[in-house]
Amino acid sequence: MAGYRELLRTPGVARIMAAQLTARFPNGMISLGILLHIEHVTGSYGAAGLVLAATSVGQAISGPVTSRWMGIWGMRRVLTITLVICSIAITAVALAETVVPVYMALGLIAGLAWPPVQSAVRTIYPKMVNSRQLTPLFSFDASLQEVIWIVAPVVITVVATQVGTVQALLLIVAILLSGGAWFILSPEVGRVRIPRSRRRLGKVLAKPPVLLATVIGFLLIGACAAVEAGVVATFDHGGLEAGIVLAIFSIGSLAGGLSFGHIPIGPWAMARRLAIVTVGLSLTVVSLNIFWLGGTLFVAGIGIAPALAVLFAMTSASVKFSETPEAYGWIGTGQLIGAAAGSAVAGFLIDGIGPEGAYWAAAGFALVGTVVAVACVRAFPDLRHRDPSPLPDTEPVATIT
Repeated sequence: MAGYRELLRTPGVARIMAAQLTARFPNGMISLGILLHIEHVTGSYGAAGLVLAATSVGQAISGPVTSRWMGIWGMRRVLTITLVICSIAITAVALAETVVPVYMALGLIAGLAWPPVQSAVRTIYPKMVNSRQLTPLFSFDASLQEVIWIVAPVVITVVATQVGTVQALLLIVAILLSGGAWFILSPEVGRVRIPRSRRRLGKVLAKPPVLLATVIGFLLIGACAAVEAGVVATFDHGGLEAGIVLAIFSIGSLAGGLSFGHIPIGPWAMARRLAIVTVGLSLTVVSLNIFWLGGTLFVAGIGIAPALAVLFAMTSASVKFSETPEAYGWIGTGQLIGAAAGSAVAGFLIDGIGPEGAYWAAAGFALVGTVVAVACVRAFPDLRHRDPSPLPDTEPVATIT
């Protein structure tokens, strides 16, 4: 923990982490908020699912695009424009009384304009700390984001059920605006200028570490989404037990990230960390008892934040600084698609064989991720004795002869 205290004493680190966590807090609220509101308005979970799907598609499409725009127009301008448009769209969903296709269009706009805070902050980090601190910072960030997934769903559910779904969506807008403004106005956001990328959109995926990070992120988050579906199905659609078990899952990830954050990252780091996740998830199928599930998911969670830290560090070390926002955008898109795929596969298996099917799906996603990490180990950069900061951008310089 001494290393993390030193990290937080670095000028600006504590402030930017608090600001970006606040700005990203609505990430853990928007899905449940839209689902509960549209179901309340229309009386149909099917309609709510369509609106939520449209929002998720918009987020998946926008990630690499808006992240890349930050190198063209600047971080503050892109973040401000997307923040305003997204807030207006969510407010319209909350206040408008209309038909499902219009709600879907508004959800799509909100998703397309979702502010690329995650890409921005992970582009800023290498400019704030030295090379020795960067890997622990990525791990600390991956650990702290579990706060979003532990607290945010509880907050939005309580507000939606006890106060109202309109107020719940307006709360999302309020946090989005306040947290986004805090992040945008942070001095670090104004100091860091991202060079304009000179490569075509998507070209960064030709780099093996970025492609691997996107694929493994898809599989890892797919496993997590399947777990969430399984836990909800196991404990009767979101009872108190479901919340407790999911919180234990996230606490395991938080503990793993804080415990392993200082360990140097070698080529086998991803395989070892995913193996922990796979073992924990495979053991869940033995029993659906709350104590057994809590224990096995805690074990599985220990590998999640450390695996995400590897994703962020290997991406940072493998691309030019101008390409980092787009690279993180693609990784975010992979994770969003993984969440949708994990939920869908788990849903079909729950309908077919019961809640245990979701845990089999989660273990399957994690196992495939481990196999990919082992099979492609040569493509993982060795960061044990290397600066994980992005590669410098170089270009011809005119000289007088």
